[in-house]
Amino acid sequence: MRKRILTTLSVLLALALTGASVVAAQSKFGKSPSPDSKPLPTAAPDREGLVVRMYTRDRALIDKLSKSLDIWEVNREAGYVVAAMGRAAYERFAKQGYRIEIDQKKTSGTSRLNQVLPGQSTGIPGYACYRTAEETYADLSALSQAYPRLARWIDLGDSWEKIASNEASGYDIHALVLTNQDFASPVPKPVLVIIAAIHAREYATAELAARFAQYLMKNYGSNPDVTWLLNYQEIHLIPMANPDGRKLAELGYYQRKNTNNSNGGACAVPPDAFNQYGTDLNRNFGYNWGGASLDACSEIYQGPSATSEPETQALEEYLKATFRDHRGEGEEPAPDSTTGLFISLHSYGQLVLWPWGYTYGPAPNQAQLRTLGHKLAFYNAYLPEQASDLYLTTGDSDDFVYGELGIPAYTFEMGTDFFQDCPSFEDTILPDNLEALMYAAKSARRPYQTPAGPEMLNLTVEPWVVEPGYSITVSALADDRRAYPGITTQTIAGARYSLDAPAWITGTAVLPMVATDGDFDSYTEEAQVVIDTAGWSAGRHLIFVEGRDSDGNWGVPSAAFVWLGQLDFKAYLPMVDNQ
Repeated sequence: MRKRILTTLSVLLALALTGASVVAAQSKFGKSPSPDSKPLPTAAPDREGLVVRMYTRDRALIDKLSKSLDIWEVNREAGYVVAAMGRAAYERFAKQGYRIEIDQKKTSGTSRLNQVLPGQSTGIPGYACYRTAEETYADLSALSQAYPRLARWIDLGDSWEKIASNEASGYDIHALVLTNQDFASPVPKPVLVIIAAIHAREYATAELAARFAQYLMKNYGSNPDVTWLLNYQEIHLIPMANPDGRKLAELGYYQRKNTNNSNGGACAVPPDAFNQYGTDLNRNFGYNWGGASLDACSEIYQGPSATSEPETQALEEYLKATFRDHRGEGEEPAPDSTTGLFISLHSYGQLVLWPWGYTYGPAPNQAQLRTLGHKLAFYNAYLPEQASDLYLTTGDSDDFVYGELGIPAYTFEMGTDFFQDCPSFEDTILPDNLEALMYAAKSARRPYQTPAGPEMLNLTVEPWVVEPGYSITVSALADDRRAYPGITTQTIAGARYSLDAPAWITGTAVLPMVATDGDFDSYTEEAQVVIDTAGWSAGRHLIFVEGRDSDGNWGVPSAAFVWLGQLDFKAYLPMVDNQ
């Protein structure tokens, strides 16, 4: 199949360069045209693809559209959706009286193939900040070799093309599992699973996963929070959930689906943005499957049956093997003691979404899902909402993880474009979402409990190098307000610390901190404690601190290093022997 794609590429590239551009237009039933619109041409090819703005605030209509169209945006403030559709559909909606405009900029973008930048030697052509599928796999595999005590690169299964071609082409689907394998935690390690690039055209997702992995490896041993997270927890990263489709998208095609062409032989080869072969993997999961498009050429084709695709089969099996099953019977909520967290990285839309997607009704753990969603949105500044508030979906990964296993599941819709520009990714998407993922990792042990509590900020230990028998002062700011607006905050009611192990480890001495102003009674409080180091062993220690609000909720921990005795710079500095 890849040979067939490449032989067609030169022809399509020539067409793109000769300028068969799509002109933006506005329906005669609409109001004044937008800046990107002008009158509709009188003739166009039947299969011409368009990206349109369809003006409606009707939730039922948006849901109806979502069952057949690839919706890119829902702009509630302006009252329109952005969707891809063919010329015939455009004309049908216009004749029915809907206000519908062709977005010239977005439409023309779908007909351009990627070009290598001057001097570019790595990365997706035209987007040097994003690794190709091969580069992503090579770099993450290399991490597992460079840090064998901390990282494992494992094979989950095969892509559709690898199976269909009898391994002549296609890819393995890999996970990078990060944890300190030499650290014997006395309790089972909670798990955070992150998947990326399940929709092939969403460039930023796989790169964020890869950068998060590199950040954790680079900072283990020097960053106290990274160190305790990898000691006491596991982080699983699946950077390319749809590698076959990703290779098409790297050429510049707006490929969303995998490349299974066994259904819908009339679909375009190579696929265009509006008539592509393949199955939408995020409509193919087994929980509440059925309800997306039955048209095999549609961008949201759900597949011929639930979990029909090898990619979704591999993902479902891996998720069920990795997470404990916390799902209650019927509509019973998962218990507060649930461990584990799932995040699916997507673009675009600047949203944090949680189940349900298939219904407007609330999930059994709605209050807790909403609380953690608002906490995550504090970091990336995205809009947090239940997935169905955007539009209804069926057979998606989040509903599967929560519906089958009771694990809280979230989607990050990052940025403002599928092919996000590199400055936006580097300057905003990457740093903001790295912080969100770090908070997610901290909350994975008790995701239905700790997000309701305060965070401990500005943690300091003075002095951080001390002779045995001397005292240290530990200070931190407890803050219960760090959430996207819309959830209730409480006053701080207490703080505590522990040495060398977090408070939840049985047998750990957990001692109180005091409010520096005398009382815990505000939404933010400075907490402090003076600790005598008599009896401590020489070397490096970890101090864990946590805050509690007036409702009794303990928040996620933060940690800091302290060194007892003469500082061994060779041991302390981030030249940790992970070999």
